[in-house]
Amino acid sequence: MAMPKKKAQISVYLDPEVMKALSTYAARRAQPMSLIVEAAVASFLSPDGEERREAATSKRLDRQDRRLARLERDIGITVETLALFIRFWLTTTPPLPEPAARAARAQAGARYDNFVSALGRRLAQGPRLQQEIPDDVSDPALQDEPDS
Repeated sequence: MAMPKKKAQISVYLDPEVMKALSTYAARRAQPMSLIVEAAVASFLSPDGEERREAATSKRLDRQDRRLARLERDIGITVETLALFIRFWLTTTPPLPEPAARAARAQAGARYDNFVSALGRRLAQGPRLQQEIPDDVSDPALQDEPDS
């Protein structure tokens, strides 16, 4: 019966902060420090270690890219919604005669406060406009471009 190879022992000098972090990590994982150091050295020396780090970085970048695309979409929806509302309001609201205009200006502060309160309630309880618009609605400007 063949005896299993015995592990070799080495001595290393670690910075006190690194040693403290290693000790804390080992205690948290309930693992011996030597096992954690062995795994770290094996990972460092592994030929595919760089590829794994690159894959992890690519995955994070892809996630950030998707979030940025959603953010751009949401901002676009917001801008178009505001522009449509302003255009609609300007075309349907006739100018007020001067006495009525003064009264309207006097009420403007209270009406604005009511608007801000309503907006706060809408944001707090939803549903939000961006949730009502399907994700697969594409930009008409992009439809003219050929797929690459």
